Amino acid sequence: MSVSLALEAPAKVNLGLRIVGRRADGYHELESLFAPVDLADAIALRAERTRDASVSLAIAGDTSGAPPGDANLAVRAARAFLARSGITARVTLGLTKRTPVAAGLGGGSSDAAAVLRGLGQAFPAAVPAHALEEIALALGADVPFFLDPRPAWVTGIGERRAPVAGVPSLALVLANPGVALSTAEVFRAYDAIAAPPAPRAGPPTSLAREFGEDGALAARLHNDLEAPAVRLCPPIARLRAELSAAGARAVGMSGSGATVYGVFADRAAADRAAARIAVAGRGWTRVAATRESR
Repeated sequence: MSVSLALEAPAKVNLGLRIVGRRADGYHELESLFAPVDLADAIALRAERTRDASVSLAIAGDTSGAPPGDANLAVRAARAFLARSGITARVTLGLTKRTPVAAGLGGGSSDAAAVLRGLGQAFPAAVPAHALEEIALALGADVPFFLDPRPAWVTGIGERRAPVAGVPSLALVLANPGVALSTAEVFRAYDAIAAPPAPRAGPPTSLAREFGEDGALAARLHNDLEAPAVRLCPPIARLRAELSAAGARAVGMSGSGATVYGVFADRAAADRAAARIAVAGRGWTRVAATRESR
């Protein structure tokens, strides 16, 4: 038996992020509104039952910084699925990278989740839903969200999520200074600051108002990790200022950075703003849109 699938692995942005506690094992607990965007990696997956299990990966596209072989989360996801299911199969992955690596957009996590979804389609009932969730969480805190990538209120270390209705399509300009930030380093810097916790927005209750009024939207997009990320990567602050000067209704930072994003009135306004944003060296901008709740 051989199965071939074309999979999509969307990036995400955090529409606000609050740190609300720290567990005994050192992991931080958060509250965040995750929203998938139309920037996505593509994965061609082929699975064929064989006597011995194997996983191979070929990477194309924007390969800068993408881990090869067993270091790649997509490969680790496939190996974990085969180990949990007991299936022996040859899994071949062709990954076309479009989401930049280590940018706070969840690209690697989304790739891993797409592979888990794909293998679940290729081998129905081989791994029950709860076990797939366990595999995803063991791979990384963001991976469970991408098993069902739609706007969701995410809590815990990322393992608890609830779909959120009323999230509109937002026109965004994503801007990155070309610096890969380590999530662990950003959290260490957050702990070192020891500032009083920022006001918490809590679960979304009035999204129509929050996304319709610039002041409410700016409050919603607050990210507790932005201050420590700026300490580690000062150009984040410059890009934030440039997005505001280019007409963004509000500006936020995704995940632990270094990507910041501006929310614009429409796609045309985002296109004009992206042309104005000055990036240096390995920096980049992308125009994208969040996906509406369904």
